[in-house]
Amino acid sequence: MKLLKTLSLLLILSLTSVVHAQYPESKLDWKLGTQAFTFNQFTFFEAVDKTVASGLKYIEAYPGQTIGGGIEGKMEFEMPKEKRKAILKELKKRGVTLMAFGVVVPDSEEKWRELFEFAKDMKIKSITSEPKPEDLPFISKLCDEFKIKLAIHNHPNPSRYWDPNIVLDAIAGLSDRVGACADVGHWVRSGLDPVECIKKLDGRIVSLHFKDLHQQAKDAHDVPWGTGVSNIKGIMQQLAIQDFEGLFSVEYEYKWENNVPEIIQSVAYFRKQVESIKAE
Repeated sequence: MKLLKTLSLLLILSLTSVVHAQYPESKLDWKLGTQAFTFNQFTFFEAVDKTVASGLKYIEAYPGQTIGGGIEGKMEFEMPKEKRKAILKELKKRGVTLMAFGVVVPDSEEKWRELFEFAKDMKIKSITSEPKPEDLPFISKLCDEFKIKLAIHNHPNPSRYWDPNIVLDAIAGLSDRVGACADVGHWVRSGLDPVECIKKLDGRIVSLHFKDLHQQAKDAHDVPWGTGVSNIKGIMQQLAIQDFEGLFSVEYEYKWENNVPEIIQSVAYFRKQVESIKAE
């Protein structure tokens, strides 16, 4: 029995070592995946395959994308339970985990509850949204009831949550499961310093939509991470200081038909910075 336990422990340690080597960010409890909107010219399962081709195993789905993979319909939280099971089965086959869903904004308490039921069935960890402020107390209760996080996303100024101070005011007094989905590219488009924004949201960041932009302007486009003005390295260092644990979603909104090569370049840069952070 002791030998069996020892062998089991050695196997676990060996597998953990392999995971850390292939996905070094896991040692920081970081999960690097894609936001399926990156591949909005394709079906959801084509997005899944492109995620795998990018060296990643996590994905954030968005509403309205055609499912594909032999499954009819679109990625909507109103889908029947059998379709939910079919999607999870197909994801498991491809070795990809569905981590989040959004940006989605239900228009009633009934629909919000339906969304949380969907998230529970799909084993989703967080919902990305830009909810009406008056809905937040109800959503906060759903977060605690379902043990699922809500991540408030920021589009550029003049959208509702463009400034992190607005997000902090909105979530004050709510469940700790209500926080921010930090879209660092949209902060740059709004003329904000993303590192300073991350500092302000210390402890309340649920997930990130990660982008590097070629310039600080409203019409700026994505470039491979580390080559633009978003200060990706500085953001990562600040998140490490905060002991952030959670999802980074690659949201590469450029070269829509063939952006995988630049995503692979971005992933390589990210992992190089992770190794540097770990060494420090």
